[in-house]
Amino acid sequence: MLKEIDIILDEHEGAAREDLIPILQEIQENQGYISENAIVKVGDYLNLPTSKIYGVATFYNQFRFEPKGKHHIQVCRGTACHVLGSSTVLDQLEKHLKTKADQTTRDGMFSIEVVACIGACGLAPVICVDGEFYAKVTSDSIKEIVETYRNKID
Repeated sequence: MLKEIDIILDEHEGAAREDLIPILQEIQENQGYISENAIVKVGDYLNLPTSKIYGVATFYNQFRFEPKGKHHIQVCRGTACHVLGSSTVLDQLEKHLKTKADQTTRDGMFSIEVVACIGACGLAPVICVDGEFYAKVTSDSIKEIVETYRNKID
């Protein structure tokens, strides 16, 4: 992974602090997240303190600091989903998986991401698992959906 970061940095020869976000975006696209090692390497390359890089990266919710799980769950928190109970759906999902939003389960099987809007307001509340949408999700249906993916054989 560190070699891949070196390759990305080499492609940004002469980069300065204004190139930080595009570099972080490339690293995340390549690795799926931004590791602590990546932050240190970028800091050395751009001559910026790691605290500054981490501060910028945490400001934007597009950046992840943990790898995604085998199955990535997005929970819509847009207005329609919020009004129709997505906070309860999220709570139940976190309890069932024993992890929090923006984290990955210990076994690496599931990760949860809260998104502002999935764009399926008429089907609210909505979640998306690995690109597959589930409409009118309830606390009860969450368990069934998760178990479907837990038992999936690739």
